[in-house]
Amino acid sequence: MQKVLKTNSMGAGKWIGGFLGWVTLGPIGALLGFWFGAAVDGYIDRARQLSDDNETGASRRYYSASEQRNSFLVSLLVLSAAVIKADGKTLQAELDYVKEFVRKNFGDAAVPEAMRMLQEFTRQQVNIYQVGPQIARYMNYSQRLQLFHYLTQIALADSEFHKSEKGVLEAIGATIGLSQGDINSVISMFYKETNSAYTVLGISPTASDDEVRTAYRRMAMKNHPDKVATLGPDVQKAAAEKFRQVQEAYETIKKERGIL
Repeated sequence: MQKVLKTNSMGAGKWIGGFLGWVTLGPIGALLGFWFGAAVDGYIDRARQLSDDNETGASRRYYSASEQRNSFLVSLLVLSAAVIKADGKTLQAELDYVKEFVRKNFGDAAVPEAMRMLQEFTRQQVNIYQVGPQIARYMNYSQRLQLFHYLTQIALADSEFHKSEKGVLEAIGATIGLSQGDINSVISMFYKETNSAYTVLGISPTASDDEVRTAYRRMAMKNHPDKVATLGPDVQKAAAEKFRQVQEAYETIKKERGIL
């Protein structure tokens, strides 16, 4: 008989709010269903109806800020497991990074359950090629870009960015529908190589000064903290750090070239 994991019903209800709000009946729903066990049964019919409505266009559902935050967290937990396992090790520094994110954005009460879920996800096989497109479907581009930024920071949590982690991140970025330029830009903020400043702006070192300016304006607009305001102040603060790194890359190039 399959072992059913037991959770506190009140705690499970909070996460099911995100589960329903995001209509995750695909691969993420399967992962959550394993975790929730019987707790999901009472909600599954409603979730399926919401999913069917979305598929047929019968209704266009507005996702509240709370639901968007829940979906962001669920996505982070699932994909964090894939990044954490990329180098063949589950390191405490990486788990602590996720723990601190949950604490800052959802409060101390959310931490125990979130970490139990993360531990369970790291014991399962997370197929990013199935999970990624589902995230791309239900999360807007700016939120996915911020999610990818968080995942990249996890890879650096132990102060060592492995090539295996870089490979998994590149695959995740592609499956959640980010452009190759944005994938390279975010990774270059942490995985330092020659010409990283240019990669952050999504251009090559041969770009003209005008192209540099245009690239900066484009990346600054795309990474502006206001784009993720619905995810809460702490996520917005993290986005501000990403925005700062774009500015820093631009200043580095201007200094190298003597651009005024």
